[in-house]
Amino acid sequence: MKRFAPDDVDIPPGFAATGYCLWPLTIHDVVKDYDAVMSSRQRLAGLFGPHDPWPADDLSLEQDLIDLGWHQGEFQRRRSFAYTVMRLDESQCLGCVYVEPSSCQGYDAQLFFWVRDSESHTGLEARLERDLKAWLSREWWFDRAAWPGRRISWADWLELPEA
Repeated sequence: MKRFAPDDVDIPPGFAATGYCLWPLTIHDVVKDYDAVMSSRQRLAGLFGPHDPWPADDLSLEQDLIDLGWHQGEFQRRRSFAYTVMRLDESQCLGCVYVEPSSCQGYDAQLFFWVRDSESHTGLEARLERDLKAWLSREWWFDRAAWPGRRISWADWLELPEA
């Protein structure tokens, strides 16, 4: 897979907002990430597509560590960018954000994000979406990002021609 980010652009390191912060996801986040993923399995089903099996009911901590290592390596190779959403005091992972090259024509990137079940009633999801939209337009190099499953239905997304 080719690099997603041109060599001459800086990759945003994340940001801090009211009640949370965002930073690149690494293997050091595995315990908190695993807790967030496993406590929110039902909510996460289909995040990356209607038939995507992640996260499996039997996902192990070791498998999550492997996933986080893959995300960390992809970030270092500038192929895709995964961020953890963490409480400001760093006590709990609240979710994740994924910025990837688009698989469909007409879009430069595709973005996925989630928040853990325990945060679904707090308004965090809406705040995060608003903050992400501003962050993308302010700090990223691409012009058009798709939000499959959110701002474009999966049915419509899957009908678009491949890039």
